[in-house]
Amino acid sequence: MKRFAIPAAAAVLLTATACGSGFDDRQAAPQQQTSGPAELQVLMASSGDAETNAVKEAADAWAKATGNKAVVTPAQDIHQQLGQALAGSNPPDVFYVDASRFADYASVGALEPYADKISDVQDFYPKLRETYTYDGRFYCVPKDFSTLALIVNDDLWKKNGLTEDDIPTTWEELTAVTKKIKDVTPLTFSDTRDRVGAFMVQAGGWITSADGKQATGDSPENLQALQYVKDLLTGKQAQYAKALDAEWGGEAFGKGKAAMTIEGNWIKGAMKADYPDVKFSVHELPAGPKGKGTLSFSNCWGIAAKSKQKAAAISFVEAMTKKEQQLAFARAFGVMPSRASAKEDYLKEFPGDAAFVGGADYAQGPVNAPKMDSVLSDFDAGLQQLASKDPKEILARLQKNTESTLG
Repeated sequence: MKRFAIPAAAAVLLTATACGSGFDDRQAAPQQQTSGPAELQVLMASSGDAETNAVKEAADAWAKATGNKAVVTPAQDIHQQLGQALAGSNPPDVFYVDASRFADYASVGALEPYADKISDVQDFYPKLRETYTYDGRFYCVPKDFSTLALIVNDDLWKKNGLTEDDIPTTWEELTAVTKKIKDVTPLTFSDTRDRVGAFMVQAGGWITSADGKQATGDSPENLQALQYVKDLLTGKQAQYAKALDAEWGGEAFGKGKAAMTIEGNWIKGAMKADYPDVKFSVHELPAGPKGKGTLSFSNCWGIAAKSKQKAAAISFVEAMTKKEQQLAFARAFGVMPSRASAKEDYLKEFPGDAAFVGGADYAQGPVNAPKMDSVLSDFDAGLQQLASKDPKEILARLQKNTESTLG
């Protein structure tokens, strides 16, 4: 495992910057196209044909309405392709930016900070706006989002004599109910910060400060969270998915190896496709000592700082993030709209997603600091050994490595 190396995509960008052909050397802005129709290059990370087709259809509608053109290309490996493209002289005009990579790109000036030019920009959920804010500036608008929730196998719940009243809403209730479930693992989830991190948020902790400037890993709140998870693991009240011969929590849950799992709303499609006979319900994650907490996962619509067609690119993003277009994307490939004004209409169509949408108000986004990829991978390696390691040592290592990276 590589330790503390700059992620490949970011490395390309940072190398280019160091050589004077990047973004922070404040070169003259690229000359903008001022006449004639624009032809936008759009690079997306697609979840499958449904998403690709939906985005292409929306792009065609925008092109027809504006007289421009948009060429939509699904990436094979968007992190690699986007990193190389942004470091070059002719990047795509518009592209998906994963929240976990946003700071890498923003920190080297690769992104155009256009968000304040989008209509009713305050309509995007505040927590999502925070996710795409760097050095106090809101860069790019979120195209949609997902959160984590507690997924319960209804049949296994009833088999263990449990009712709706037993759905846990606090850590104490979660501990109690896991002791009542017999003949199956009570709870399962994946062994990384993308699941365990939810407990940290519920305890009032996180890896960095809100502005991404300070390391906050080695805190009493995070220690309380990891100790709680460790107690669940060592007591066999919870097991990592890999311990149940599953790649992720949804697989272990779908195969009936666990009564509960912690997953995002993407589990709906997986269950429908692979485990259609399993009945399940979705609930907000149990609150911790400091209240409710979950994690959010999203992409924003990035615009290249080097794009020569920024006006058209902003017009494109405007169209892609209108309320009705977001609802159309939700119907097409199962994402949740990032505009709060779409919440009511979305829940009318998808009432079973209330717990996922509810998390939007308190969800923690990915670490918002550059060059943290290997630090976080190292933290994941520690979490994978949590049942047998001292949480204090894991957090002390996280703190040291984060401080080193943040400088």
